[in-house]
Amino acid sequence: MLIEEVFPQDTNSYNTLFGGRLLSVMDKAAGIACSKFAHREFVTISIDTLTFKAPARQGDLIEVTGRVVFTSTHTAGVKVTACAMTKSDWETRVICEGYFFMVAIDSMMRPIPIPQLVPESEEDMNEWKKAEEIRENMLSKRNSE
Repeated sequence: MLIEEVFPQDTNSYNTLFGGRLLSVMDKAAGIACSKFAHREFVTISIDTLTFKAPARQGDLIEVTGRVVFTSTHTAGVKVTACAMTKSDWETRVICEGYFFMVAIDSMMRPIPIPQLVPESEEDMNEWKKAEEIRENMLSKRNSE
């Protein structure tokens, strides 16, 4: 989990958080979740099904969490959720969710194997299937180009 404050340099002319700034924090959270899960270094290979649900405003705190929900031989799929909260009431609201796919690499930037996730609950299995479908769509698009 990462928590960051939205500062003036992070906002647009409406005093709301730049989407690119939020993506940067979400990407960092995804990488940390993968490294914690697999004890490897990871790089981002794709971001998919990203949904911006609400803005964050200057002064809000952003709490970003990532959870590995899918694995293949070298790849981890992470569901990342970003919430905003005001310091006045600390009530959180989801502002963005998406799936980040990361590949484990060695010191020469070559893909390396990772431990495999074993879904334990029905919710885990549903997340696995959703991430797997997203990854399959991504791979089929790549292969058709």
